[in-house]
Amino acid sequence: MKKVVTRKTFLKKAGAFVACAALSGCLLAGCSSSTEGADAGSSADNNAAGTEQPAEGDNVITVGASPTPHAEILNAIADDLASEGYTLEVKEYNDYILPNTALQDGELDANYFQHITYLNDFNAENGTDLVAVAEIHFEPFGLYSNKVTNVSDLADGATVAVPNDTTNEARALLLLEQEGLIKLKDGVGINATVLDIEENPKNLNIQEVEAAQVPRTLDEVDLAAINGNYALNAGLSVADAIATESSEGEAAQAYANVLAVKAGNENDAKTQALVKALQSDTVAQFIADNYAGAVVAVF
Repeated sequence: MKKVVTRKTFLKKAGAFVACAALSGCLLAGCSSSTEGADAGSSADNNAAGTEQPAEGDNVITVGASPTPHAEILNAIADDLASEGYTLEVKEYNDYILPNTALQDGELDANYFQHITYLNDFNAENGTDLVAVAEIHFEPFGLYSNKVTNVSDLADGATVAVPNDTTNEARALLLLEQEGLIKLKDGVGINATVLDIEENPKNLNIQEVEAAQVPRTLDEVDLAAINGNYALNAGLSVADAIATESSEGEAAQAYANVLAVKAGNENDAKTQALVKALQSDTVAQFIADNYAGAVVAVF
């Protein structure tokens, strides 16, 4: 950026009080003429070429994402977006709140880190107006343990860590029910909480933990229900899980990970470019090659 020289500063530096007023006027006139000439030339060139220069930043798409697998998948489409004239900027987040508030506040063009059920719940609880524009993948939720190799080996009173946010806690409880460890009240489904546990034959101690921290509890608890992306981030693979959600069940539909934007931006050029790039053969192949079943494309 050029530094603007004020009249006062110029006078102090010049030291010649008699001639400086005239000189200052000449300099100012010269700068103005030069700037106007440059602008006019640029405008003429653009008009002659029949193109319109976009406002600064219009070709940059900023997306918030969890480091694994979302940011990795996004980085895999950077070249595809570049061929469409866009520069992809990925901002990584390690929690489930900030990427939504940043999107609502206009700091992001989109985010890609959450499943549709969490998005709907977040909107209801926070008064945000974020919408899903594309389903991209499903991450089977898993039960992991450093102490047992089968759920049937859990001792009476064993401690089980589950995520403490509403939607992911329900998901963990449904998985525990799938494996016969608990029974939930009829009909609670994806709204289940620990208060909806109707039968607990092993007297499991359900410990609610912030989702990102659940993998860190593995040495302290007997069993941990871990989100797919946090399992990957902790170096765990789906092969390490002693039980996972069925990809044919309710979870695959209720917990598809989505690309989200602020309401009103669904049809923006940037949004459509992202959807096209994410729901592509490039992404399907990248997922198949890199995640060994821990991430499953759903488009």
